Amino acid sequence: MFSLRTRTVDQTRTSILHHSIKSVSYRTLRPNRPGNKSRHGLPRKASPKPRTPIPFVTHLKEVDDRHDALTIFHEYQQKGFKHDYPSYSALIYKLARSQDFEAVETLLDYIRDNNIRCQETLFIALIQHYGKSNLSQRAIDLFHRIPSFNCTRTLQSFNFLLNVLVENGRIADAKEIFNRSSKMGFRKNSVSFNIIIKAWLEKGEWEQACQLFEDMLEREVQPTVVTYNSLIGFLCKTGDMEKAKSLLEDMSRKGKHPNAVTYALVMEGLCSMGKYDAARKMMFDMEYRGCKPRLVNFGVLMTDLGKRGKIEDAKALLNEMKKRRFKPDVVTYNILINYLCKEGRAAEAYKTMVEMQIEGCEPNSATYRMMVDGFCKVGEFDRALRVLNAMFTDRHCPRLETFWCLVIGLCEGGRLSDASFVLEEMEKRKMRFHSNAWETLVKSSCGSDGGATELLKELLCMAS
Repeated sequence: MFSLRTRTVDQTRTSILHHSIKSVSYRTLRPNRPGNKSRHGLPRKASPKPRTPIPFVTHLKEVDDRHDALTIFHEYQQKGFKHDYPSYSALIYKLARSQDFEAVETLLDYIRDNNIRCQETLFIALIQHYGKSNLSQRAIDLFHRIPSFNCTRTLQSFNFLLNVLVENGRIADAKEIFNRSSKMGFRKNSVSFNIIIKAWLEKGEWEQACQLFEDMLEREVQPTVVTYNSLIGFLCKTGDMEKAKSLLEDMSRKGKHPNAVTYALVMEGLCSMGKYDAARKMMFDMEYRGCKPRLVNFGVLMTDLGKRGKIEDAKALLNEMKKRRFKPDVVTYNILINYLCKEGRAAEAYKTMVEMQIEGCEPNSATYRMMVDGFCKVGEFDRALRVLNAMFTDRHCPRLETFWCLVIGLCEGGRLSDASFVLEEMEKRKMRFHSNAWETLVKSSCGSDGGATELLKELLCMAS
C-alpha cells in the first residue's frame, strides 16, 4: 500500500518538475554598464547593499513537504517569476533534505544543460547529503561531474568528499582519491591529511596513521591541533597515557598550543584508568599553561562521576561551574539528567530539566528522550506522556526504542487508549516496530482489560 502511494507521488513529482522547467529563461551574468567608473577611470567601489529577499525562496522555507515545494516552484513560474540559480539551489537543498535524490538529479541535469552558473557550495552540500544517506558512490560521481557545471572544483569539495567516504566506511576509496589528488590538480593540506589519519585510527591502524603523519611532515604540511588531538585521543583510548602525555609535550615544544579538547582527551584517558583526581588536577593546571577550561573539560569530570554513581558530586561540580561563571549548556545538563534517570531518580532529573529552562537553556531531543525513558523506567507513565507531548510541541521526535518502552508499559498497565495515542503519533512520523515486536504488544494488551480488541485491530492495521 505504501509503496504504491510512493510511486504515485514520484510520478506526480516528475510530471510537475518536467512541466515547471520547460521554458524558464535565465540571466546568470550581469553585463558591465557604461558610466560605472570614477573620475579617475577606475571602477567605482560598490557600496554594500542588503540583499533583497527572493519571494520564492522565502516562501519555500515555510514549506515542509517536498511535493508542495515543487508545486510552489511551478506556481511562481506561472505567475511570471523568473527562476535563477538562487531558486534552483534552494529547491535542491529542500529536496536533498527530504532525500528525494531522483528529483535532485533531474534538476541538476537541467542546470547543466542550460549552462546555469553554479557555486561550489551547492555541490558540497549535496555531497554531504549523499553521505548522510549512505550514498557515497553518488557523492563520488557528483564530485567528478562538478567541472561539467561550469564550476571550479577546489580543495574544499575534495576534502568534503574524503570525509564522506571515511564516514561511510569506504576508507580504501578515500585513500585512492587522496593519492590521486595531484593528478586532479590539488595540493593536499592539513585537513586532507587529518581526515585520512582519523580513518586509520578509527580502524585501529596506529602504524598507518603515524606513517601518514611522517609523510605530512616530509611534504612540509604543518600538523594542526586537530592532527595532534586525533593521535592523542587514540592513545588515551588504548590506555597508553605515557605516550599521550609525551605527544602533548611535543606539540607544545613545536609551538602547537593544546586546546581545551586536547586536555579533555587526556583527562578522559585518566578517568578511564580510575585517576579522577589526576584528571581534575589537569583541568585546573591547564589554565597555568595558557588554556582556559571549557565546558567539555567539566563534562569529562561529570561523566566520570555519573558512571561511578557519585551523583551528588556531579551536582556539586555543576554548581561549582556556575560559581566560576561558566554557563552550562544543554550537553552539560544532559550528562546529569542521564545519570539521574539511570539511577531511577527521574523526578530529580525532571527538576534539573526545569531549572535549565529557567536559566535560558532549552532541552534538545536527547533531553526529552532521556526524560521519557526515565519516567518509563520507574513506571510513571503519566509524566512520561506529558514529557512526550512537550517533546512533540518542540518539534522533536523520540527514538523507536523510546516509543516501544512507553507503549509496552502502557499496555501492561491496561492503559490502551494512551497506547493507541502513542501508536498514532508513531504512524504520523512513519515509524513502525519490527515484526517480532507486535506479538509482544498483543500479548501485553490481551493480558489487561477488554479494550484489547480495539488495540489489536489498530495494531493489525498498522502492521499491514
